[in-house]
Amino acid sequence: MDLRSRLRHDTGFWIVALAFLSAMAFSTLPSPLYAIYQERDHFAAPVVTVVFAAYALGVMASLYLAGHVSDWLGRRRVTLVALVVSGLSAVLFVLWNDVAGLLVARFVNGIAIGALTATATAHLSELSAATGRRGPRAALVATVANLGGLGLGPLVGGLFAERAAEPLVTPYVVFAAVFAALAVLLLLVPETVERREERPAYRPQRVSLPGDARAAFWAAGMAAFGAFAVLGMFTSLTPTFLTGTMHESSHLLAGAIPFGVYASAATAQALTMRLATRTQVLLAVSLVVAGLIAVAAAALTASLAVFALAGVVAGAGVGVLFRSAIASAAAVAAPGRAGETLAGVFLIAYAGLTVPVLAVGAALAALPQATVLVGFSGAVIVLVGVTGGRMAAQAPARAA
Repeated sequence: MDLRSRLRHDTGFWIVALAFLSAMAFSTLPSPLYAIYQERDHFAAPVVTVVFAAYALGVMASLYLAGHVSDWLGRRRVTLVALVVSGLSAVLFVLWNDVAGLLVARFVNGIAIGALTATATAHLSELSAATGRRGPRAALVATVANLGGLGLGPLVGGLFAERAAEPLVTPYVVFAAVFAALAVLLLLVPETVERREERPAYRPQRVSLPGDARAAFWAAGMAAFGAFAVLGMFTSLTPTFLTGTMHESSHLLAGAIPFGVYASAATAQALTMRLATRTQVLLAVSLVVAGLIAVAAAALTASLAVFALAGVVAGAGVGVLFRSAIASAAAVAAPGRAGETLAGVFLIAYAGLTVPVLAVGAALAALPQATVLVGFSGAVIVLVGVTGGRMAAQAPARAA
């Protein structure tokens, strides 16, 4: 590869990374804005959980139907479509911002993210390889773009909520403009998938469950479910808990706490990358359990400081636990079926963003917030403890 081509692939790598980061940030942008919607439209906390679940359902549907199509349609094309769909959801937020509109906009945004996540991750790896670079750069940048973007979104949303004259309009207009600019830049990015003369017949993504390793697969899948349940709780309900339990109404604070959770997850993943898989699992379970105990303590004492610290500790555990779950599932995948097996883990993980959050929303309609937080923490501690223990027992003594 000549120098000009190498530079083009390297520039393309960073354009894709920026697009990935921006799209993931937009997906969590509304988190601190939900309190403003609630105040304006007078709907209860359970409605927030339904709106959040609409996003997760969109991601799951997209993962199942379109998560694999970039293998033959091309990485750049699918990323471009995902950015356009993200821009469409931004327009929906502006033009149709009652509860029904929020549900549709969040579902559409989920569709974009489901198509983008695997595509952008693969594109980054291929662009990096094309420049001759070896080592963990692509994986590290993909992690930062994914989890870092998810953490950046609430912080940016909180800033807009505090500073913008029209906080339910301005952030969406800004991100729509960002997506339009990135779409133009993506045209400069090299394609890394060779177009086939004859396209294969379309089929949804299959999910492979190896017959002799079902227990290991389900342990990894349910650990990922628990990890995403924690992320879902902090992302969707932090403003509700801050206002109702801790009597804090700052929108910036409501964005800063989820930012701390995701930033901690990304940092922990980077710092523990070279640890043995079993060590990672045990460390992750310990951190998640400690963080959730702190969440329960924060609920009972109405302590903002403890709640914020709980988010950082639990976030670190979630980041390591999810990566360990992916490594454990890949280790037991049938030959040539790793992609399908990992798709199954992702689908189970995103169910963790949906089912527990809806259950918490339903519980909030009948029970005090502190009781719900304690109950949620206890249930996830049991789930993560059991599944993490099984993963640790089966984990290979090597780095994930």
